[in-house]
Amino acid sequence: MTIVASGTPASSTTPAGQGVGPLLRAWRERRRISQLELALRADSSARHISFVETGRSRPSEEMVLRLAEHLEVPVRERNALLLAAGYAPRYPETPLDDPALGALRDGMERLIQGYEPYPALVVDGLYTVQAANRGIMMFLEGVEEGLLEPPLNAMRLTLHPRGMAPRIRNLREWRGHLLAQMERQIALQRSGELRALYEEVAAYPLPERTAADTEPEEPYPYFALPLRIEHEGRVLSFISSISTFNTPMDITVAELAIETFLPADPATVKYLHSLGS
Repeated sequence: MTIVASGTPASSTTPAGQGVGPLLRAWRERRRISQLELALRADSSARHISFVETGRSRPSEEMVLRLAEHLEVPVRERNALLLAAGYAPRYPETPLDDPALGALRDGMERLIQGYEPYPALVVDGLYTVQAANRGIMMFLEGVEEGLLEPPLNAMRLTLHPRGMAPRIRNLREWRGHLLAQMERQIALQRSGELRALYEEVAAYPLPERTAADTEPEEPYPYFALPLRIEHEGRVLSFISSISTFNTPMDITVAELAIETFLPADPATVKYLHSLGS
């Protein structure tokens, strides 16, 4: 499938007019790092960190970026810190369909296509599907047409009662994993749009437990929580892996994630390779 630029980018909810000091202090406390520890990491002093946080000292642009790096502040929020300190934003937000990102799009296309017959897709910070390979099609069996209209959202597709949810054999466990993942992102990104998506999918009703949910499974030593989903009368098991870009310098790139699904048992491997052949 072709990479498209769809959906609305996640937006920062940094309070307007708030100085850089309180914002840095909030990030430091969120990371549970003392002023002394942060000072040692950033080659500064605890006294200077204290002065910056209380507004008694204005940090240089370099210091803002250095502190943001050691506090692992997301790229979007680093722009907010720079603005609060009186500096211009450093990181652009380039649309994914911009010619400047052509090499990135081509690389991601080759990566997910090379992963076939195993499923793989690319999502942005709001879980809008930007690309997917043919292996993903097995997940879409029986999904309501309305959920397949662009822009596709991976969380809605997975958890909606007319999406993949009825075919996920361990829905409660997989749902809990996905909601916990979103909660961690919300705490990090403070995105109002991501919070709204979380509240929407968390409110989807859960079906009553059936005999299939409680029947004992064949013993298999899973090394991570698998996604167990029905497909054409058989149960397939997958382990999900998420990759992001190292040291991104663009907000769009920073918020992209490539999710791949690795077969979690020999039966799934055999079945997928039979499809590929």
